[in-house]
Amino acid sequence: MKQFFKFMFASFAGTLLVIILIFAFFAGMIASVISMSEQKELSITSHHVLVINWKTRILDRTPHNPFKDFDFNTFETKKPIGLNDILKNLDKAKIDPNIDGIFLDMESVRAGIATLEEIRNKLLDFKKSGKFIISYANGYDQKAYYLASVANKIYMNPKGMILFKGLSVQVMFMKKLLDKLDVDIQIVRGPDNKYKSAVEPLMLDKMSDANRKQLKVLLGSIWGKLLEALSESRHISVADLNKIADNLELTEADTALKLHFVDGLLYRDEVIAKLKERTGAKNRERLSTIDFLRYTKVKSSRKNTTVSHNQIAIIYALGEIIQGKGAPNVIGSATLANAIEKARTNKRVKAIVMRVNSPGGDALASDVIRREVELAKRTKPFIVSMGDVAASGGYWISTDADFIFSQPTTITGSIGVFGIIPNFKGLMNDKLGLTFDKVMTNENSDFIDIMEPMNPLQKERLNQSITYIYEKFVKLVANSRHLSESYVDSIARGRVWSGIDGKRIGLVDSLGGLQAAVAYAAKQAGLNNNYRITEYPKQKEFFQQLIEQLNGEAKARIVDKELGFLKTYIDQIKTLESMKGVQARLPFFYSLN
Repeated sequence: MKQFFKFMFASFAGTLLVIILIFAFFAGMIASVISMSEQKELSITSHHVLVINWKTRILDRTPHNPFKDFDFNTFETKKPIGLNDILKNLDKAKIDPNIDGIFLDMESVRAGIATLEEIRNKLLDFKKSGKFIISYANGYDQKAYYLASVANKIYMNPKGMILFKGLSVQVMFMKKLLDKLDVDIQIVRGPDNKYKSAVEPLMLDKMSDANRKQLKVLLGSIWGKLLEALSESRHISVADLNKIADNLELTEADTALKLHFVDGLLYRDEVIAKLKERTGAKNRERLSTIDFLRYTKVKSSRKNTTVSHNQIAIIYALGEIIQGKGAPNVIGSATLANAIEKARTNKRVKAIVMRVNSPGGDALASDVIRREVELAKRTKPFIVSMGDVAASGGYWISTDADFIFSQPTTITGSIGVFGIIPNFKGLMNDKLGLTFDKVMTNENSDFIDIMEPMNPLQKERLNQSITYIYEKFVKLVANSRHLSESYVDSIARGRVWSGIDGKRIGLVDSLGGLQAAVAYAAKQAGLNNNYRITEYPKQKEFFQQLIEQLNGEAKARIVDKELGFLKTYIDQIKTLESMKGVQARLPFFYSLN
């Protein structure tokens, strides 16, 4: 019998190894095909239209992983595109003699408002070449329409509608659920950090007056910027735009035409006919188009006779901040600090731009990263470019930069800290019938015990720690921004600001996007146009990405599909559950709708 099991397990192990090798072989073949197709250079003839139809989410950086969002059921790639490649493509198309114009073909777009603003500004720059932009959709949501508003002509299906309603933020509160479960959440915030409202869902059943105030100001600032842009593009007053949004007047296509939101109600074939006219194609000819993702493989017509050894490093700081190693959309203090160190010690890197798109997270991890920024700043220009959000810990890691850029609609600030210590004694004892006992060597050896409430001394010590970190945060900002500590405290206390308000109060130096930050860094380093871009952290090797794709991301897609809109709320609960130590985090979970 012993021999039987020996041979059985040996046979099983051998079979499993063969399966793994076969899978790896085929995965490698698929990856090679995808990689070859991505690297193969394309050429196009004259009178092409560049078609923009972004159905996948827009990230700050295009992932190199060939299996990113790859659908193994249909063998279709739904790989996200990064803002970095979007900006490059639009610059390339602007001077490409074979591109006559752009066809914006989208009903919605999966990106933050600050990201959309950067793309929209680049589309406006594209129009300066004299080339056209035509937009069409069966119907537009607010983000898609904001992007479409740059077009020379906006068309819509005769039965379509425009979802134009203003901005809203919804916050989910869990206090009553916690009460029913008999779970006590012990919360400590920095001194007068009344705007640091990430903890409010655990202690209240509705928004505090302070949180409602800051959200109202924030949304008003962002909405005002959007209305200003729409008013300029469509020649509709801001007052009229607000009236139209209040009354939901754009639910019918005829009304959208009457109010000058669109220039015509057409079917798709009629729009294609208009594009043919603009490109000079005859009626019997097919319209020559190229998809935006495929256009990435078209060589730029810009002449570049020399390859510069000078580099500007773009360091991507994307996602919440944790201690240790990170991931593509999670900032690990060790990973990002290492990336900054490599850029700092690379003699060919003459300047550094850190792209920050983070709601913050662990305070200690944030300071580990900030220290590396401080060291890098001593050796070469260090510029920060803020994306959709760079708040709390996201602002902490930015403080020591030489110069900070943000978009007007960036969410920033949130200078404040908090700590969350759950007490599950009631749940365990009274609801589940579980009890605990312990032995200690000292009076407070159980600091911090989630199965017991904190005693007065423990609460006092935790409060001292929170206060110390908050005061350190305020001092860091005051020193780096050349402001008084009392002034920083008055605009801090956990309060969030839009980028445009952040500039007004001194938290931001200039309004602009990633390319503006790179241009400024080049100027500070004396490079003019004599440089090339290198990106950090370096993306992972193929097989490591493959395993992560099949394990974590495949599971995430299943969860997304099964939970639908509920996933947003589940993610909020998981984030609160994972918070350890003192947090420098955005004061709310947000999704602008």
